[in-house]
Amino acid sequence: MIRSAGLIAGACLALLTGIPAACAEPLRVVASFSILGDLAREVGGEHVVLTTLVGPDGDAHVYEPRPADARALAAADVVLVNGLLLEGFLPRLLAASGTKAPAVEVSRGAAILADPEGGHYHVVDGQAVFHATPNDPHAWQSVHNAKVYVGNIARAFCEADRARCASYEANAVAYGHALDALDAEIRQTIDAFPADRRVGVVAHNAFRYFERDYGVRFLSPQGLSTEAEASAADVASLVREIRAGRAVAAFAENISNARLVERIAAEAGIALGGTLYSDALSKADGPAPSYAAMMRHNARTIAAALAVD
Repeated sequence: MIRSAGLIAGACLALLTGIPAACAEPLRVVASFSILGDLAREVGGEHVVLTTLVGPDGDAHVYEPRPADARALAAADVVLVNGLLLEGFLPRLLAASGTKAPAVEVSRGAAILADPEGGHYHVVDGQAVFHATPNDPHAWQSVHNAKVYVGNIARAFCEADRARCASYEANAVAYGHALDALDAEIRQTIDAFPADRRVGVVAHNAFRYFERDYGVRFLSPQGLSTEAEASAADVASLVREIRAGRAVAAFAENISNARLVERIAAEAGIALGGTLYSDALSKADGPAPSYAAMMRHNARTIAAALAVD
């Protein structure tokens, strides 16, 4: 083994005029939350070392950074962020880390929806702070937008690591084809149900892009952030709307406490349809360990609930 390593090192030294990708240092990438981390892994493959700040089942709306996060940012070559003011914790963390890496907003160029609430809440130093924003940050809930994210990630990796750009671009193209197939699969799954049955209830309003692209309407007592609190009036209004026959099932979310949704479902007399993944992936042994698995799981969970009379 030692002799083999020496031969590899010698071959790399002999090619200093054009260091092969296999001999170059991996690209050090920090992704702000788990969904971006998975997209980065698809594009970067074996050529990246990835750190994800907000991990599986974590909520970027209320995340409070750790010292290890600043150290990871300081060592990064590329930082991937959603943008659209999703990561309220990040600006101060970037400044504190002293990182020289570019912070790339991967949502740039995506088809973005306006935020009907005019903003959302984040936790800053343990306090809920309202951030005004004109846009809904949950753009990854559209597979079409996820393709835009992938293209932006590939360009960011190429800028930071031109020697392996061809590999990043090839990975992005291949994954883009897989996303096209996923988009068609979701449409086929949802289109099997009449439009007047495609209404559900979720804890916070993270699925408006899924609504737009796939024709499922979600009612929610909270706004775009899990930190927003649903008032008694909001809940009562939603229950009245559900009782009028406009919702078929209620869904828990992996990043939110299910008690509010359970209460609404009980008061409205509708079924609980399972758990949807909104702002984070599941752990590796869960049903949504990757972006594609997350979107497929959500579509199938919704379809199973809609199929129950």
